[in-house]
Amino acid sequence: MKLYIDVEKKLGEFSLQVKADVSGERTGIFGESGSGKSTLVHLISGLMQPDKGEIVLDETCLFSSRKKINLAPEERRIAIVFQQAMLFPHMSVKKNLFYGYKRCHSENRRIKAETLIDLLKLQPLLQRGVKNLSGGEKQRVALGRAILANPRLLLMDEPLSALDDRLRFQIIPYLRSVSEEFRIPYLFISHSLTEMQLMTDHILAIKNGRCMEETTPEQLARNWMAQSPKGYLNLLRLADPVKQNGLFAYRWGKNTLLVSGGDATGESLFELSSREIILFKKHPEAISARNLLDCTVTEMFESDGRIGIVLSVNGEKLVAEIVRSAAEELHITIHSTLFAAIKASSFRMLA
Repeated sequence: MKLYIDVEKKLGEFSLQVKADVSGERTGIFGESGSGKSTLVHLISGLMQPDKGEIVLDETCLFSSRKKINLAPEERRIAIVFQQAMLFPHMSVKKNLFYGYKRCHSENRRIKAETLIDLLKLQPLLQRGVKNLSGGEKQRVALGRAILANPRLLLMDEPLSALDDRLRFQIIPYLRSVSEEFRIPYLFISHSLTEMQLMTDHILAIKNGRCMEETTPEQLARNWMAQSPKGYLNLLRLADPVKQNGLFAYRWGKNTLLVSGGDATGESLFELSSREIILFKKHPEAISARNLLDCTVTEMFESDGRIGIVLSVNGEKLVAEIVRSAAEELHITIHSTLFAAIKASSFRMLA
């Protein structure tokens, strides 16, 4: 997917001016509330008209003030999944799903409904009314409806922000698997660093109606480390849990991590803040933290006066965060060997 955007739009006191040349299958648009993310989505989809500029998707001009082109939303073949599912309340789940499919030209119908229904596990829901669905089920139906419209681009505008954490991270695998299975590129809009890390490969960071940078999820997480309330978020996939003295012992590569909250089966995704990792130059004689890891420093970076320490732990990566004075007192440099202490309660299970 190639998307060229060069648009301007004024809404009252707010002014949006974005110029970007985007390519790739999984692009994020990141920014705080009020930064202009949703306005940009509306301009791309055709739900709102720019004051001036140009939007080109895969060599098809969607809008050009100079050429006087403004394709209608239905002509753009762009589907949107909003924050709220916005299902038709008078229709069953099945009728909602097939709403866009029936309006799609037959030559564009390349997605088999049965395959999608199986992938999203919607078969048991088909005859239900939408009022009898949970929040997560509604979002799965909304996603299915958007995909069955056979779009060439999917816009997901804060699709998880109305859900609690448990449902959010249950839905993410569905979002990714649908895009990968049917090879539909997407723009994923969110103010969540964690969602950016899990859903995107390339990011446009928007602030006050301007594109501040084009970056990667990893670089964005590093840039925002000092500003984020949680610092840098380490996302760890831990497997094969075993109950041990009231804790769960998980396998993490060649390492074992003790976690206070977990699940007794399978693989789980955990979040660990860079601020929950305490570094020692020497092995501590006694410590209450249940995890003490031998580490080697592979990289260091700065984020607004804070220092990110990238650690290798038997081939696995962790990022710890300390103030500059601590880095100087510990004489931390590349290739330094350290001990990292982590409380069992510091790990937050996502899914």
